Amino acid sequence: MAPQLAWLGLGNMGRGMCKNLVEKGNLSNPLIIFNRTVQRAHDLAANIGHATVASSVQEAASKADIIFYCLGDDPAVLSTLEEVLKTDVQGKVIVDCSTVHPDTTAKEAEMVEEKGASFVACPVFGAPAMADAGQLICVVAGQPDAVQKVIPYCKGVMGRANVDFSGQEPRKATLLKVIGNTFVLGMVNALSEGHVLAEKSGLGVDELHKFIEVMFPGPYTAYSTRMRTGDYYTRAEPLFAVDLARKDARHGMHLAKQSGCRMRQVEVGDDYLKTVKETVGEKGDIAGIYGAVRLQGGLKFGNQDA
Repeated sequence: MAPQLAWLGLGNMGRGMCKNLVEKGNLSNPLIIFNRTVQRAHDLAANIGHATVASSVQEAASKADIIFYCLGDDPAVLSTLEEVLKTDVQGKVIVDCSTVHPDTTAKEAEMVEEKGASFVACPVFGAPAMADAGQLICVVAGQPDAVQKVIPYCKGVMGRANVDFSGQEPRKATLLKVIGNTFVLGMVNALSEGHVLAEKSGLGVDELHKFIEVMFPGPYTAYSTRMRTGDYYTRAEPLFAVDLARKDARHGMHLAKQSGCRMRQVEVGDDYLKTVKETVGEKGDIAGIYGAVRLQGGLKFGNQDA
């Protein structure tokens, strides 16, 4: 019999991941969903079908065999896990898809195993549009038998590929995720500075974008498009919120310090992100680094402003 699944937390990524679990996960029973904003859970359940809404974390966890969660930061992850572990989780698999510090992941694993359950770290790479399309890259780590119970919901369901760390400590997955996210920050830094230089030097951002399209298709082109069109500051809801981007940057810098090295491009990116937060507040997006670089170069934050 197929296991009963539960999902906790419906941020930008979680909604798409739930949709794909329902559409492609071959679930025998409806997916159990919990979100602190209850209406968001009801709206998603109505939209995707084959889903039911729990009134609490404990209700969702008590009814499920495999419990997924994807939350914004380390305190939210730990507080939610504490609620999960107030139920009997003996023999269950608990899966964290969040981006957290590897030390947090190690703490989660210890908490879960003390209660007789199995823990799998499964952070994902990709933007919300990739989550919606089932094109995420899933990084899975933990005991092999537990990972094997989670893998069927990764490649081909929520994602297009797996990075499989079966048998390795769960913290290895979030270590890779944090380092990988520093690459995204570096990419946005480079694109932002390049676009501003192209505008101020007379080359023009459209001409630079043509080069990016043919030389760096994929994420580079997508972020370049967001910059050219003003999407980095005009959208109602950020795709990669400034506070979450700064959290990831802090994790990266802390890991570097622990390891006796530095990530200077992360330090530069975090400084730009600080300007983004000061300029547009919580609405800020990682792509808003372009606006911060524009301000540094004597331009307006918004490239569509008259």
